[in-house]
This record gives sequence, C-alpha cells and structure tokens, in this order.
Amino acid sequence: MASADQIRLLLVEDVPQVAQYVRGLLTAQSSVRLVDIVSDGTLVPARINEHRPDVIVVDALLQGRLRGMQLVKMLHENEVGVPVVVLTVPQNPVTVDPDKGIAQVLSMPFNGYDLMSTITGVHKAASTSDHGPSKLVVVFAPKGGVGKTTLALNLAAAASGLGLRTALIDGSIQFGDLRGLLRAPRDAPSMLDLPTDRISENDLADVIWKGPANVEVLLAPPRIEMAEMVLVRDLEKTISLMRRIYDLVMVDTGVGLDELTLALLDQADTILEIVTYDATTIRNTIAMAETFQKIGYPPSKVRYLVNRADAAAGINPADLRTALGREPEYKIRSEGQVVGPASNQGAPYVTAEPGANVSRDTIEVARALFGVAAAPAGARGRPALAAAT
Repeated sequence: MASADQIRLLLVEDVPQVAQYVRGLLTAQSSVRLVDIVSDGTLVPARINEHRPDVIVVDALLQGRLRGMQLVKMLHENEVGVPVVVLTVPQNPVTVDPDKGIAQVLSMPFNGYDLMSTITGVHKAASTSDHGPSKLVVVFAPKGGVGKTTLALNLAAAASGLGLRTALIDGSIQFGDLRGLLRAPRDAPSMLDLPTDRISENDLADVIWKGPANVEVLLAPPRIEMAEMVLVRDLEKTISLMRRIYDLVMVDTGVGLDELTLALLDQADTILEIVTYDATTIRNTIAMAETFQKIGYPPSKVRYLVNRADAAAGINPADLRTALGREPEYKIRSEGQVVGPASNQGAPYVTAEPGANVSRDTIEVARALFGVAAAPAGARGRPALAAAT
C-alpha cells in the first residue's frame, strides 16, 4: 500500500538503460513511487489520467511521433497541473522556465541524491502553490453513535459556505451512512460506477451526487454485499483525482479498522477523531491512540473533536483529557432540537439554523480545521486560506 507521503512519479523515457538506472535509484528509498515508465509520448495523457502522478520526468531527447520537448509543450498547454522535470544532457542544454511548463532540469549524469532532491523539490513547490493538491480530512470515530456522519456533513457544508469547493466521500462502504443521511435514492450512482482502469474528471462528474449546501458527494454502494467490490487501489486513484479538483476533500469512514479505512487514514492530511463523554468511547479512544502510535502517525496528524461537549453525563472532562494526553482541539455543544429535525430531513443544521449554538460551534471548528481566515469587514469574494497548522 502506498504511503500518503509518497510522491507518485511518471517517467517518460525511451532509452531502456536510462529507465533502468532511474528505477534502480528509486528502489533504495521509499519517499518516491515510480508508477509507470512510458516510452511513447503519445500515451502520456492517458497514463496521467490513469496514474495521477505528482511529478513527471520527461527526457528532452525522447524520439517518436511526439518528441520530448513537444510533449512538455503539450502538457503545459493542456494545463495538466503536474510539475514537469526535463531530463537532458550537457550537449543539449535546457533552461528552467515555468512559463513553458519546465519546473526543473536534471542533467545527465546524475546520482540518487540529484534525482531525489529534484523530484522532492518540485513536488514541494507545487504542493505549496495555489494549484497544489487540496486538503484531505478523514472523519473517524472509535465507536458508533457519536455523531460522526452528521458532523462530517455539517463540517463539509460549513466549508462550502466559507468559500471552499468541497467534496465528501462516503467511506462507510458497507452501510453507506451518508447515503442514508442524505436520503439518496437507491439508484443514485456510487463510486462503483467509476471506471476501474482510468478515471477522468468527466467520469467523476457523472457519478457525483449534488448534496445540500453545494457539497458534492461520492456515495458508497447501495447494497451491503457490494462493499467487497470497492478496491483500495481504485479509491486511492479517485481521491488523487479529487484532490486536484476540489479545495477540500472530506471522508466519512465506517467504524472499525479494515484495509480500506486504514488506507484512507494513511492518505489523510488530518484525521478528525470524534469523541463524546462516554465510558466506552473513551476506552476505545485510548486504544486507537495506541494503535495510531504503533502505525507511526505523528500526534499532529490526529485532531480530537468532542461532540455534545456540554453533556458530560457524569464523566469528569479531565478524564477525557487524561485519556487523550492533551486538551481536545475542538468542542461542539449539544442541541438536539436543532440537529435531530435537520438530520431527519437530510439537511445540514448549519444551513437550516445557522444562528443556533451548535451551528456556530461547527462553523468555527471548520474555520480552524480547514485554515480559513475570516474575511475583513466589508470584504467580498472568496475567503483566504490560512496556512495549515
């Protein structure tokens, strides 16, 4: 399974010795994954759609119907949104020129350090630009009944209201919690309607469910037995595409740690773990913290949100802080008379009753979690994205 931090590299090279040399250099490390080697430039657009690489390396001396620099020009004109490194030799100098789609140049001969620093450098520059991949937030809970799916929908709706183009994925593959909450019809398309070989933006548009508050939803399959047809590699490719289209991609997971949920957690920039003042939930939260530590997730990757934070139900809030080893990052008050009716209608409470305490809390959590700075008084247009913390 690919790590969430791996850089996906597509190499366009028609000299077998050079291709093998690059493959050998990448074998000894884990931060870059070589997804494919293409020797025919005309096949590159299809392979980009299939693999969704983070970086493309093109040999300037590529032969065939579409030569190396012609391919670089075409990729730039088609605005593929992937940084291109041009591989060349001293006798054929090439100059870095972002205006022509040349993010960096790597001249032969080169060693593993040269290759890795070039790839990671252009990827970092692209990821921190306005056109870099979006933020991926996975909403998780160690126990059912804590309001996870409702919060996922409302945080997504709040993010959309703050100006972010937002997608929400129903990662509860077996039971389709979002499908039920949104009261989507049984024949509404799901992630299983996407092609398995290569996925285009048009393919995605055909299956996206237009949810409330301009949230675009990718639904789980409509029947329990269809869950086993959803493959990790297919969902990873879909998420990779969605991260290039949306400002924010959120995933509502099921409860439990199966292979697919672990893959989603691996890919997440942030895991938002929902907890409540409940003895079983606290116990499971401790178990999950130990598991995440063994997996190797840094503490900063997991953020805790206490739902129904004003309903301690006899539990000392200090017990939760002790269990987490820190103060929870976010808290949302309980307001059943607002949340219940809205949920039963398949509507986000943040749009149904934006002035309610629970709505205001949720919107403030969205601002902090997604890094959206409040617009100055009188300002119009899209809010600024603050640096993620």
